[in-house]
Amino acid sequence: MVRWLKMKLKFIDLFAGIGGLRQAFEDRDTECVFSSEWDTFSKKTYAANFGEIPHGDITEIDEKVIPSHDILLAGFPCQPFSSIGKREGFLHETQGTLFFDVLRILTHHRPKMFLLENVAGLVTHDEGRTFTVILDSLKDLGYQVFHEILDAADFGVPQVRKRIIIVGFSKDAGVKSFVIPKTNHRECFVNDILENNPIGYSVSEHLQKSYLFKKDDGKPQIVDEHSKIKVKTLVATYHKIQRLTGTFVRGGETGIRLLSELECKRLMGFDDDFKVPVSRTQMYRQFGNSVAIPMVKAVADEMKLTLKAANKG
Repeated sequence: MVRWLKMKLKFIDLFAGIGGLRQAFEDRDTECVFSSEWDTFSKKTYAANFGEIPHGDITEIDEKVIPSHDILLAGFPCQPFSSIGKREGFLHETQGTLFFDVLRILTHHRPKMFLLENVAGLVTHDEGRTFTVILDSLKDLGYQVFHEILDAADFGVPQVRKRIIIVGFSKDAGVKSFVIPKTNHRECFVNDILENNPIGYSVSEHLQKSYLFKKDDGKPQIVDEHSKIKVKTLVATYHKIQRLTGTFVRGGETGIRLLSELECKRLMGFDDDFKVPVSRTQMYRQFGNSVAIPMVKAVADEMKLTLKAANKG
């Protein structure tokens, strides 16, 4: 085995949020050497669980001060690119987007692997041109790039949550091919993760009558201990109690309640003891913006196995 594989693989965690990608990737053979997140509340949750406060806005951090690393992780937000037309070099073409910051760090450090995550809509954004620029930019750096739209529901969480996963290997990683896993062969339904009437999450009777059930159209989605289903995607605005996108639970003081903190953790595949030192509004926002841990872990594990297999001897 080559020397760098005998040591812990060092990774960085960009647009870190509350550390979902880190939790999915980190194990005894890896070490996080840098993290970045601009949101104050997310940084608080990250620090409570990982013992370190992420650096701030990545757009203001010089790539040269970021430690050397083997793996780059990034759940970068999708922004429209300012120019998609005549190619003038990938850094120019992505200037002004947060993807540009991923590229400039990859350009300087040339890590062995990267894992990028985004909403599935990135693939069709601007009629597919944005995604084409992203893939071409990564390939221009010499990376072998693989991508797949995955659904968290296929990885043992009771939630339909489709995301695009982009994986890359540098030429010196020795990887010839890679297959992104589409399932971890585990099944879970929402009734498997529900609490027994947690206190304090009730939706008022007035709000139910005036808004949630103002129409007899089968909305919103209501679940209980008999619901052997996968629920809708947990969104960052869940706290706003939206009848079309939200999932609510039968029970509580008024008969209908919100998902509890513990249920949100389980819905996303976080451990029950994951610390949430922020308000309920921020809690819903943070989990709604995070990643489904088992889905990313399946990809991360396959990346590590592929890298080791390619560098035996």
